[in-house]
Amino acid sequence: MRQNANRNQQSQKIGRDAKSGQFIPVREAQRRPSTTTVETMKRKPQGK
Repeated sequence: MRQNANRNQQSQKIGRDAKSGQFIPVREAQRRPSTTTVETMKRKPQGK
């Protein structure tokens, strides 16, 4: 149910490793704050 709520939002939070730039889960990024960042990314509008 939580995942469906995220689909309707205009932005979403993602984790990123500061060294490699790879995307990682937000929980893991919050667990390692010295080497990761949590970013808010806008979702692209889904057009026809």
